[in-house]
Amino acid sequence: MMTATHLLSFLLLLLFSLLVTVVSSGDHDQVYIVYLGEQQRQVQGGKTVLDIEHEHHSFLSSVKNSEEEARGSLLYSYKNSINGFAALLTQEEASKLSEMEEVVSAFPSHPNKWSLQTTRSWEFVDLAESLQPQETRDFLRKAKQGKSIVVGLLDSGIWPESKSFSDQGMGPVPKSWRGICQEGDSFNTSHCNRKLIGARYYLKAYEAYYGHLNTTAEYRSARDHDGHGTHTSSTVGGRRVRGVSALGGFAKGVAAGGAPLVRLAMYKVCWPLPGGDPALENTCMEADMLAAIDDALGDGVDVLSISIGTTGTPPKYTNDGIALGALHAARRNVVVVCSAGNSGPTPATVSNLAPWIITVGASSIDRLFPSPVLLGNGVQIKGQTVTPYKLKDKMYRLIFAADAVVPETPKNITAGQCLRGSLDPKKVKGKIVFCLRGNGARVGKGMEVKRAGGAAFILGNLPANGAEISVDANVLPGTSVISDDAESILKYINSTRRPTAKIVPAKTLLDVKPAPFMAAFSSAGPNPLEPNILKPDITAPGLNILAAWSEVSPPTKLVDDHRRVKYNIISGTSMSCPHVAAAAALLKAVHPEWSAAAIRSALMTTATVKNNRGTPLTDASGKLAGPFNYGSGHFRPARAADPGLVYDASYRDYLLFLCAGGYRVDPSFKCSSQESSLVVSPSNLNHPSVAISNMNGTARIKRTVTNVGNPKSEYFVEEMEAPGGVSVQIHPKRLVFSHVGQKKSFYLSFKAEGKGRVKKGEYAFGWYTWTDGFHVVRSPMAVSLA
Repeated sequence: MMTATHLLSFLLLLLFSLLVTVVSSGDHDQVYIVYLGEQQRQVQGGKTVLDIEHEHHSFLSSVKNSEEEARGSLLYSYKNSINGFAALLTQEEASKLSEMEEVVSAFPSHPNKWSLQTTRSWEFVDLAESLQPQETRDFLRKAKQGKSIVVGLLDSGIWPESKSFSDQGMGPVPKSWRGICQEGDSFNTSHCNRKLIGARYYLKAYEAYYGHLNTTAEYRSARDHDGHGTHTSSTVGGRRVRGVSALGGFAKGVAAGGAPLVRLAMYKVCWPLPGGDPALENTCMEADMLAAIDDALGDGVDVLSISIGTTGTPPKYTNDGIALGALHAARRNVVVVCSAGNSGPTPATVSNLAPWIITVGASSIDRLFPSPVLLGNGVQIKGQTVTPYKLKDKMYRLIFAADAVVPETPKNITAGQCLRGSLDPKKVKGKIVFCLRGNGARVGKGMEVKRAGGAAFILGNLPANGAEISVDANVLPGTSVISDDAESILKYINSTRRPTAKIVPAKTLLDVKPAPFMAAFSSAGPNPLEPNILKPDITAPGLNILAAWSEVSPPTKLVDDHRRVKYNIISGTSMSCPHVAAAAALLKAVHPEWSAAAIRSALMTTATVKNNRGTPLTDASGKLAGPFNYGSGHFRPARAADPGLVYDASYRDYLLFLCAGGYRVDPSFKCSSQESSLVVSPSNLNHPSVAISNMNGTARIKRTVTNVGNPKSEYFVEEMEAPGGVSVQIHPKRLVFSHVGQKKSFYLSFKAEGKGRVKKGEYAFGWYTWTDGFHVVRSPMAVSLA
């Protein structure tokens, strides 16, 4: 039998269990993105689509053997805002193109992945802000619930028949909209309406990489087979739907998106990973995503919500399809919101690292689904679940999965994880099986217990998961417990010859405290690509979020689960991203004159770092969280509508930032001729947060704020906490404004101190706050010493 000591001794194995390496031979064609930069974009104004395609064919003809081969290799001509193309190339051909003066970069189109990472979340946001209902209504009224704003989503598609996407009572489509409703499998133009105003799908790079789409398990159209895209879409802008609940009546209430009247446009770029586990991941090709972003900008979206991230070593900005597309979006003042990733709590795992993207972590809301476990020794263990199935009210034999595996199974940590085919029916039948998290989908472990004839299962967190519980609609009675309680259950099993237990049926519990806390899965900083930019930027609800679902996808996404639902509860930074996208849409409606950077700043500087108890935010284990977990804090949309001051940034600022990192995006922009502190240090980008990496003694950075509050106002540095071992001086400490739109600059001077210095390479955190007595403008600081 595996003891708690044995359990802990194998935890390090998990660090390597999910690594996947894809190796492609340079001798064969693969999909490459060839990015031509902004200079070429400027000179191609007025050219027709055929002219642009002809130029792209010319590039390809220079490396291909014939004109026919060149034309046949072209997958996409990006022609709206992004200047470049995607084509099938060998590594040698791509290298030749990258050496051309006109080419900024030529890089492989990597498959990006997302993994499953709202009847309560929006109400909780209001409660967390300590707002009165009238204040929230005033904010929504001013924004007209987002009805003039178009939010585009890059995702797995959409289920248009959901009540969340009804256009009843909605007015005409905005005249600025230029998009289409693309027809395909089980999807035609009638599926678009005044709510879902656009739909497209992108497959060329996917099929070039993986082969022809298996249409028995997916629609060759914008229709959502998976459920993920429907969930994120309704979180952004779902209509108010009464009486919604998950399986078994959990989380019952009114489902609504953050911007209920916003217009939605779906750009389907994510598809099943061939041979992969549908409960865990899909794949989204960069070339397809860049084509989608290019079309979205041409169609006229105002906000892009992209719940897609990368794992492993992050690509540099000029080799990152999402970052390049978002840069062009920023130039058009289109707000781009992306998920931070689900690889936490490991440090430096955050993705979507460009400073012109709003990168969102995931945190909890104040709702639980308690389903306790009563052990045979009389001890009651807290648990949570949304499974609708119940056991008889009696004690059942309890067994640890590692003690019930098929013969000759190695007795390591994976033996206790209820992986497919691992359990022996002779040992499991009629019992409650205790399983551990780790490899494989959580819901897949329950399916394995059911296959082996188990009566129910208990899923125990590993220490890395702490007190975070992502609830599941399991296929048999079951509940999930935190890591400390998992160890207690294991000790009990090992303490008696006949362990027993029963599982109490679940219910929905609201107003739970403390909330929010950071989800353990939420990817963390520091920024692994550019540590002088703090990431993530902000956090929002992402744990156990209820929203609309595809009606052909089981709630677990398991092939053998034959249940179908209209609404589902899932977790991930994929769920927190559309919360912030909705807030950005509302701010865009209230302040159409604001830039994308101003909207990001307003959200960040008004965020809170306290929970509903008024105490500092923690992580899932109860330890104090910090800026590498939550960025600037938990978002407060209504407060962001009146931030007082904003940190604005222009496209030129981003080019200067890229110059500092040695990147060349716009060949006409000569970094060497620009006199700017940004060329010296990326820390000088006018960002709402401050990060200084490997500071050697001292540093001085500049920030500029724009008055968007009272015309005549005076701001003071009200509060500041310097990072440990570092002194910080702000000059001037007083900013006087005479009109709205006026800009004022100030400097922050940092100096390492001998006493209390942090160790080399470690980060210390602090913050500073400007206030005029009403507005509070807060910025976090992160500093590491050389």
